[in-house]
Amino acid sequence: MSEKLQRVRGTRDLLPEECLKFRYVEANAYSLATLYGYGEIETPIFEFSEVFHRTLGETSDVVNKETYTFTDRGGESITLRPEGTAGVARAFVSEGMAQNLPLKFFYSGPMFRYERPQKGRYRQFKQIGVECLGIESPLADVDCIALAWDLLNKIKIANECHLEINTLGDIASRILYRKALVDYFSQHQGQLSADSKMRLEKNPLRILDSKDEGDRALFAKAPSLHDFLNEESSSFFKAVVSGIESLGIPYKINPRLVRGLDYYCHTVFEFVTASLGAQGTVLAGGRYDGLIEMMGGPKTPGIGWAAGIDRLADLIPVDSYKKATPLIAVIPADASGEIQALKTSHQLRSSGHKVELLLSGKMGKRFQKADKLGADYAIVIGENEVTSGKVAVKNLKTGEQESLSTEELLSKLS
Repeated sequence: MSEKLQRVRGTRDLLPEECLKFRYVEANAYSLATLYGYGEIETPIFEFSEVFHRTLGETSDVVNKETYTFTDRGGESITLRPEGTAGVARAFVSEGMAQNLPLKFFYSGPMFRYERPQKGRYRQFKQIGVECLGIESPLADVDCIALAWDLLNKIKIANECHLEINTLGDIASRILYRKALVDYFSQHQGQLSADSKMRLEKNPLRILDSKDEGDRALFAKAPSLHDFLNEESSSFFKAVVSGIESLGIPYKINPRLVRGLDYYCHTVFEFVTASLGAQGTVLAGGRYDGLIEMMGGPKTPGIGWAAGIDRLADLIPVDSYKKATPLIAVIPADASGEIQALKTSHQLRSSGHKVELLLSGKMGKRFQKADKLGADYAIVIGENEVTSGKVAVKNLKTGEQESLSTEELLSKLS
């Protein structure tokens, strides 16, 4: 006998309760993004591999270890999207949107990374994100962060999170900083992990994103990028911080915060929680002024963020996502009442009421089922109710019972 079929490791089935939380997060994110002037965009789940491999950086963990890349039947190298920004940028270039700047996009959908599954981290996961293109002002960064903060407040988890922010400066600042980092880490090369030794040659800034304990022990005495910022980069960051303060958003400057992808510059930020163990980042983003130019498009500034719905859903309280919509159980008492029970259920649903039609089991079992579902009312319809044109309505919270016509019932429930 064959073994039972199982889920692929690192994936999961989202059952109704979990789907309810996911839908709650998505609906609130979409609603808020709309208020901020973002329009929805949906890009393909897979792209030519170059879309991600060129933009994310060949030294990134995402490209080196985590992408699902394969050759399709046409001989093309295809990659399942590991994140949303590169796909949106590709769409901007290939759809010729440069004449319509500024543009603001909201997206939601599945992403794929081959990484070690653990709490809050899956190989197929779902993200929401926003991208704001065409605005150089640091206030665009502030506005983008404000949207993230409003979302965390809207879904009632802001008290579980705090904002950490940093600057990566412009290219000129990073060139100076790169040399200082190479000089420092070269003196400790023997203590670096294998990945960081490779990064030392290609992109030493990525060493600061390492999760290796030995690497992290060296961070304390490493040079700080803030000491190498030119006036333009320093002024930009000060304007972002000032804007955040003006909105009353609590924050902490983390000079060691970098993003794991090559296209970031200037502002980088994360909303972090201590409630999910090691997987503390729930929302992260930053500015990427060189990304679209890297993809063959015109020089176009950009700022955005993404959040994993899986992690957000783990934080939200139950009373947030469960609507307090009264549930009505409709119970036919016998065979003669079944058609009328069906019709009554349909009328109630057409009027916007949530109805569970209970058709199986003895009467006692049906009432037990109604209680288990948390029903507020039970409507019983049998031969007597069909003859009289009225239904028996029982308030399951108070025990009160009365006989009502359909019109009286609708009036009472409304």
